[in-house]
Amino acid sequence: MIVFFDASALIYLLEGEDPFAGRVRVELAAIAQVHPDAGVAVSRLSWLECRVGPMKADDAAALALFDAFFARPDLLWVELTRDVVELAAAIRVRHGLRTPDALQAASCLQLGPRHVMLTGDGAFSRVQGLNVTVLA
Repeated sequence: MIVFFDASALIYLLEGEDPFAGRVRVELAAIAQVHPDAGVAVSRLSWLECRVGPMKADDAAALALFDAFFARPDLLWVELTRDVVELAAAIRVRHGLRTPDALQAASCLQLGPRHVMLTGDGAFSRVQGLNVTVLA
């Protein structure tokens, strides 16, 4: 099992307040009980999206939290390859997701069927084959 973090889920976890941060922690604990060896994955887009807010606010502490998470040696990166972009285009056309969301969905689908995508956006539930847990 691989847990894929959409940027919203990471923002909830690392700088959010309850109830959102708590929801992420509860979901992660439930996954760890069933899949103690679950991996963690992100896309480069999540990295970008998580850094923008702290950079705009000149919030060095928040930026350091994200940088520490993204520096984890066990983190699996899904790169925005040609295959990801092509799949994202098809998802955008078929399901009407915005481009960043289509890229996130396509990135997560690269992980194969044993994944769960943590997100705050219910629109991802429209994408066939995407195992989505909406945290909001």
